[in-house]
Amino acid sequence: MSDTIDITGKCLCGAVTFTAGLEAPHVGACHCKMCRQWASGPFLEVNCGTNVAFKGEDHIKTYSSSEWAERAFCGTCGTNLFYRLKQSGETMLAAGLVDNLDGFTMTMQVFTDEKPGYYSFADKTEEMTGKEVFAMFGGE
Repeated sequence: MSDTIDITGKCLCGAVTFTAGLEAPHVGACHCKMCRQWASGPFLEVNCGTNVAFKGEDHIKTYSSSEWAERAFCGTCGTNLFYRLKQSGETMLAAGLVDNLDGFTMTMQVFTDEKPGYYSFADKTEEMTGKEVFAMFGGE
C-alpha cells in the first residue's frame, strides 16, 4: 500500500471540516457547464477517492445533480464542498477548502470541449473531453 498525503480543511464558516488522504498531490479542473454554474468558473478539485471524513455533517446539504453524481455545500455559509460519484462514492473536494496545498500541481482538466474561451490555465495538463470522461466512468 502506498503512502497517502493527509489534508485537512473547512468551509468558510467552519461548520463543516474534513480530513482526507490523497494518493498524490494533484489538483484537477472541470470545465463542464454544470460545474461552471455551480462554482462560477471551473471547479478546482482534489480527488480523495473514498478516503475522506467530515465533521459537522448535519450542515452538509447535497443536491443530486445527475443520475450519477451529487454536489454538496454547507447549509450555513453556502460554501461548495464536494462533487461525489454516486456509484463509487469517489469524492472530489473543492481545492480552495484545503488548508495547505504547498507542493500540489494541476495535472488534469476534464470537459475541455465545454471550456469557454475567456480563460485558460498556464500549466500543461492531461485533458479529456466530456465524451472521454463518460467513456471512462461509464456515464452517459
